[in-house]
Amino acid sequence: MNEKLQQGQVVELEITDLNTSGEGVGRYRGQVVFVPNTVTGDRLTSKIIQSKAKFAKGTLQKLLIPSPSRIRPQCIVADKCGGCQWQHIDPDYQREAKRQQIIQAFQRIAGLENLQVQPMLHTANFNYRNKSTYPLARSATGQVQAGYYRQGSHKLINLNQCPVQDRRLDPILKEVKQDIQQRGWSIYNETTHQGKLRHLSLRIGSNTGEILLTLVTTSSQLTGIEEQAQLWLDKYPALVGVCLNINRDRTNAILGKTTHTVAGKSYLREIFAGVELHIAADTFFQINTIAAELLFEAIVKQLNLTGNEAIIDAYCGIGTFSLPLAQKARQVVGIEVNPTSIQQAKHNAVINQIDNTTFHTGKVKHCLEQVQLKPDVLLLDPPRKGCDRQVIDTILNLQPSRIVYISCKPATLARDVRLLCQSGIYQPTYIQPADFFPQTTHVECYTILDRQK
Repeated sequence: MNEKLQQGQVVELEITDLNTSGEGVGRYRGQVVFVPNTVTGDRLTSKIIQSKAKFAKGTLQKLLIPSPSRIRPQCIVADKCGGCQWQHIDPDYQREAKRQQIIQAFQRIAGLENLQVQPMLHTANFNYRNKSTYPLARSATGQVQAGYYRQGSHKLINLNQCPVQDRRLDPILKEVKQDIQQRGWSIYNETTHQGKLRHLSLRIGSNTGEILLTLVTTSSQLTGIEEQAQLWLDKYPALVGVCLNINRDRTNAILGKTTHTVAGKSYLREIFAGVELHIAADTFFQINTIAAELLFEAIVKQLNLTGNEAIIDAYCGIGTFSLPLAQKARQVVGIEVNPTSIQQAKHNAVINQIDNTTFHTGKVKHCLEQVQLKPDVLLLDPPRKGCDRQVIDTILNLQPSRIVYISCKPATLARDVRLLCQSGIYQPTYIQPADFFPQTTHVECYTILDRQK
């Protein structure tokens, strides 16, 4: 039996795979070692920082022979920042690695072999994020910092620009930090729970250029906030609104339940799939607008709608997919647990003069049973945890002709596909991944399940 690797031990490894967390996988005398900031084909030395019975974790100490898939990161803190895991990997290899994650999840979890997974849909490799939310902190010298946490920690890496966010947000990020410094507003300390400002959030309409600025704070009482908000609106022509989100809880959740508009509008305008959407500071919208449009177009092409279909859009958000689908179908019913998002969806239907939609507030597992409609198409786009078992059971009773399941986590997608298919009622007929999050390990995917006649 091989001796267990010891903390501090230095070993030579060849990286032979990538795990779902984005770490390189190597083996030393039969023992698995995970090493971040590596890629398949790297030969390196690694210092062991954690050793367990079934695996060890190490850091990249010295790169001996770089992989052909290794490239130079665009960001100078890419190897430290927790925002990206794969900037050092060639984009084509990133996409194939993500596609393999999906294939392996379907094989391992869903028990489905020989599935044809389509080539990855993708757009720009950088400057794609339409929203960035930065924790705030103070440096040892008292300077206001905003950035992302260092990998595996809550130590902040200060940023003045970020290559994966829309570049139109960069100057605002840098200058707003300076304005906060000059105002002397206190910064929240997550250890002592003292101070006010917790996060700075910037959101942009990729197709309109309109920007919303939101400060997440423990209190609405910020001295001079109205004056500063108006100064920001005057300084940045693209900025349409400044909001305060109040989060007093001792929690890792970023947003609280209450959002106030300090100056300007409470929303920005975006154009998605030909539909105008108003997007508030505290409602969900896909991070990568252009990739989401590609995904939507691919879904519509596969559905081949005639205009007579009834569609239920579960987890519909602000109507991002519901509204453009309604222009191609007879009727669309949206379900969403967030009441603010439902208000926004109804408003978005009105401004687009779309009158064949209805929206219901509540949990999908309750509303799906209550909606008096047997859909031709059921669209599912749940959170990362996937669908509750009650939702799966309701779907199997409802038996829509087609299910379109959109997911940002291959493991839960494969789990739910297995549950939907195990009775023989449904069969997956199309699997399409999309690279919504280049430079990270995350991947979006939709699967079409057809009811068997």
